[in-house]
Amino acid sequence: MKEQLEKIFESFTDSGIPGYDCSVLENGREILRITRGVSDGEGTPMRGDEKYFLYSSSKPITCTAALILCDAGAICLDEPLGKYMPEFSEMSVRDRDGDVIRKAERQIKVRDLFTMTAGFSYDTDSPMLRRCKEETGGRCPTREVMRYLAEEPLLFEPGDSWEYSLCHDVLAALVETVSGVRFSEFVRENIFLPLGMYDSTFSQTPENVGKVCTQFFMNREGKRSYPGEKKNWFIIGTEYESGGAGCISTVDDYAKFCEALRLGRLLRPETMEMFSTDQLTAAQKRSYWAKSDGYGLGSAIWNLGNGKKLFGWGGVAGFYPLTVLGGEMTFVYAQQVLNTDCNFRNFQMRDFMLENGR
Repeated sequence: MKEQLEKIFESFTDSGIPGYDCSVLENGREILRITRGVSDGEGTPMRGDEKYFLYSSSKPITCTAALILCDAGAICLDEPLGKYMPEFSEMSVRDRDGDVIRKAERQIKVRDLFTMTAGFSYDTDSPMLRRCKEETGGRCPTREVMRYLAEEPLLFEPGDSWEYSLCHDVLAALVETVSGVRFSEFVRENIFLPLGMYDSTFSQTPENVGKVCTQFFMNREGKRSYPGEKKNWFIIGTEYESGGAGCISTVDDYAKFCEALRLGRLLRPETMEMFSTDQLTAAQKRSYWAKSDGYGLGSAIWNLGNGKKLFGWGGVAGFYPLTVLGGEMTFVYAQQVLNTDCNFRNFQMRDFMLENGR
């Protein structure tokens, strides 16, 4: 196993990745740790305790937070989103050419947020979000942002298609609305503290961002990376907490989260089964681009047989966690390099886990 991973990681180094960290656990015990390279532009060796912008690996955490509220009876997956957030009760939608805007025939359901089928885009610089930045003085509080986002026309009728989008940011605002506390605080009290994830947060204060390891950018042609601005490009304001891309964490902390899902410590068994079962219709799958056996309530799924499933979702800078639900193993890989072909690397690590996962 180690030799196989070392060979994969050697190709990452050859492509210009400055540093990476990988942990493999079996039955909660770390059986392999590979940490190589540097964590900044000064050549500081990787230590294994670096903090990263998780980007889209934040999504499974956000979905778990919302499912905790589902388990408590505070949210119903098949209720209209407008029941909880009235601004989403009546939406407009663009036609296929994007020219004509009309009233949407169907309401967004809460389930549509989990499955990326609500009709939102991933445009964090849309006209209404720019207006939000202006009118809030750059603060963009999470709940307030949704009142502006609701004014943007949807790309399609809710439920018609799958579109990678701000759905999980809206889900974070839903958690905030229903729980009555800031999204970051809800996750802290219900996930991070109970699991001992003391180095994780959705709060993007200057202090928290300052603790993140250097963010590199890749020059693809020269196969070399260079340190750049330490900034999460999906955070649209100083008070915005992005459920889809806003978590800061470490390899060890995320492994604790994966293990909690594997062991059923956070959700009811029936809820965890829904979380990890393909939810997409045949029509929705036409636009689903992840190469997996399905997409559950916010994460990709690969069937391993014998009731075991590989479960996870990667981030744009290269953070990539995978867990064998119904099995014994958890895998967490971390790097922080933007503008790379992280999908290609993710496929290699996914294939490793499809072969070795148990």
